[in-house]
Amino acid sequence: MAMPGGDERLTADGAPFAVEDGVYASGPRTLREFVEVVWGYDDRVFLVSEDGRTTYREFFDAACGLARRLVGEYGLTPGDRAVIAMRNHPEWQVAFWAAQLAGLVAVPLNAWWTEDEFTYALDDCAPAVLLVDGERVGRVREWAARNHVPGIVFHGETGEDLPESGFVPYVPDTDPYLGPPLVEVLPEHDATIIYTSGTTGRPKGAVATHLAQAGAAMNPRYFAAAAALARGDIPGAGPVPVSLTTFPFFHVAAFTSFYGVMAAGGTLVMMRKWDAGRALELIREHRVTHYAGVPTTALQLLDLARATGDPLDSLVLLSTGGAAAPPGIVDGITAGYGERLEPRNGYGLTETSGGVLSNVGAEYRAHPGSVGRPTPVTEVRIDGPDAGGVGELWLRGQSLVRGYWGNEEATRAAFSEDGWFRTGDLARVDADGRVTVVDRLTDMVVRGGENVYCVEVEDVLQQHPDVVDAAVLGVPHPLLGEEVAAVVRLRPGAAVGVDELRTHVGARLAAFKVPAHVLVREEELPRNPTGKLLKRELRGALPVVRQDGLAGG
Repeated sequence: MAMPGGDERLTADGAPFAVEDGVYASGPRTLREFVEVVWGYDDRVFLVSEDGRTTYREFFDAACGLARRLVGEYGLTPGDRAVIAMRNHPEWQVAFWAAQLAGLVAVPLNAWWTEDEFTYALDDCAPAVLLVDGERVGRVREWAARNHVPGIVFHGETGEDLPESGFVPYVPDTDPYLGPPLVEVLPEHDATIIYTSGTTGRPKGAVATHLAQAGAAMNPRYFAAAAALARGDIPGAGPVPVSLTTFPFFHVAAFTSFYGVMAAGGTLVMMRKWDAGRALELIREHRVTHYAGVPTTALQLLDLARATGDPLDSLVLLSTGGAAAPPGIVDGITAGYGERLEPRNGYGLTETSGGVLSNVGAEYRAHPGSVGRPTPVTEVRIDGPDAGGVGELWLRGQSLVRGYWGNEEATRAAFSEDGWFRTGDLARVDADGRVTVVDRLTDMVVRGGENVYCVEVEDVLQQHPDVVDAAVLGVPHPLLGEEVAAVVRLRPGAAVGVDELRTHVGARLAAFKVPAHVLVREEELPRNPTGKLLKRELRGALPVVRQDGLAGG
């Protein structure tokens, strides 16, 4: 059964989020259309960084100037790829939107990749220009020289050898009168290639058209409006958001965040490196209203605020994404701040161009294990549900990518002929359309014929007051096929033992779901830059079960 989302008060004919032919009727059709209107915000502050403040007008003029340079000086044409590889500098936004204004395909790469990982992606997407910061030049220089691809360097690396290697330092062109280059950008043109996180193999380049990304830019506006109605407020009537966005810009969760900020003319506060103490300082200094980050950083922020007595009095929304949020995070927000601080989580993938489901406010408090309801341009379907209604989550809608760059086999495997994307996540849908993701298909442990959803056990472990983080996975067993194992990290000074942790799980879940093996470690659990657990790195630390069923080394 396919179920589209949407609040009828917002989606009826003539309403701001009405839908025609599966797309937002009154929304932009391209990212160029979306960004051109922010020029009207003029002297409002858009970006706040360690280097200072950038207004919308300054940002837009700089993006137009770089776009003109890419078209004029570099001779790039619509469809050419422009790689962006840098930290969360203000110039990242300038580079990304310059590519959109020039009709290029922006390819944001993971700034923490090694040279080999960069080389793989560069070989795959074959860019015509590299827009990188000084920290990334050394990792792409050899590829650029070998393939005769020019580059522009932002923030550092202004030495004499740059021109010889094909790179030149970025020189802003902020002429306020010339505007963007005269190129045609159509909805069906490709806008972005964003590489998947690669937790299970080589990353794939997910290709989104302008129409898809324009839908992704409308989705957070819809979620904000729906949340306002749920609170009894008038959508758009409150103050503009000031968002501390801690996601790296190359990640689609960041797109959901900065699209929402830009649409409202809000301010984006950036951090060079995550630090909970510094985050609290920025929230106080800039009167931050919205926090956006992976659950791990959100929990660290809340823990430190609680320990230091910080009231977070300017904050009205705490939003998590990029990884599954433990249900206990909602209880922590409510216990510390009542209903003043609104919790939000949701669901999105690289292939959906960001968040397409959202759970917020009172509904999130009532249903902390859910990822919420879909946007009006997103259809939800559960494929092959079992007796409990759990099956693979399939999605279809405006913001979904068209496939994987140069990989027809992977595209056919992921998408049905009629456009449904197979997420690889196990989920169920309530009668009212609320979606609960139960686990990854590949993460589910099958113990003696019983399905154990790892995320369910992880959530219970994380509800223990002494547990900071937890990962649950399967280990081979000669009789049962697999057994449940857990790796946990405790709070400093915690004295809880393995038996107590197992008892904690057993009091809340069926006996077959209780981890047979629990490994306690002091160091942080391995995660990729977007916060997802790297369970493959944990398997080597877990016990091996011999053919006699006993644990061995």
